[in-house]
Amino acid sequence: GYRCFKAIMFLSGLLFGSTVIFLLCYKERVLETQLSLEASAGIALAIGLLCGLVTLLLRSVGLFTTGLLLGLLLATAGLVTVTPVAPPPSPWVPAGSLLGLALLCALLALQWPKALTVLSTGVFGAAVVVVCADYFLEALAMVLYVHQRLRLAPAGPLCWQSWAVLGAWPALSLLAVLLQWKVTAHGFSH
Repeated sequence: GYRCFKAIMFLSGLLFGSTVIFLLCYKERVLETQLSLEASAGIALAIGLLCGLVTLLLRSVGLFTTGLLLGLLLATAGLVTVTPVAPPPSPWVPAGSLLGLALLCALLALQWPKALTVLSTGVFGAAVVVVCADYFLEALAMVLYVHQRLRLAPAGPLCWQSWAVLGAWPALSLLAVLLQWKVTAHGFSH
C-alpha cells in the first residue's frame, strides 16, 4: 500500500519493464535468432530490475508507471465489460482505449500522487487476488477469456464461478482502497 511507497514504485517498474521486454524478446527475433523461453525470461528479469531501480530512485517515473498500471487495469475491465455487448469495429479501439486511459491515469498520478497510488495499489492487489482465485478454481479460464476479449478473438462462455470471481474484483478493490485510505495511509505522506 501507500506506506510501502518505495517498494510499490520498485515493483511497478519491475512488472512493467519485465513484461514489456519479455513480450518483445519472446515474440520477436533478436539478433536474427529466436530466443528460448529461459533466455527471454532472464533478459526480461535483468531489464525489469533496472526499470525497477529507475522507478525507485526517480519519484515521478515511479508515479507515472503506477498510474500507467492503474489505467491499463481500468481499461481492461471496461473493455471486457463492453466487448460482449458492443464489439469494437476495429482492433485499434481496444489499443487506443488501453493507451489513452493508461496515459490519463499516469498523468493524474503525477498530479495527485497519494490518491492515485492508493487507488492503483488497491485495484492491482484486488486483481492479483482475483487471478489467484481463478487459478485455483478454473485453471485461469477467466484470464484466458480476458486475453481473448482484448485480442477481439471469439471467446467461449464462462461458467458462473468465473463470473463470481470477476464480480468480486470491484468489491475487493473498493475494500482495499477504503482500508488503505482510512487505516494505512491516514496521516502518512511521502
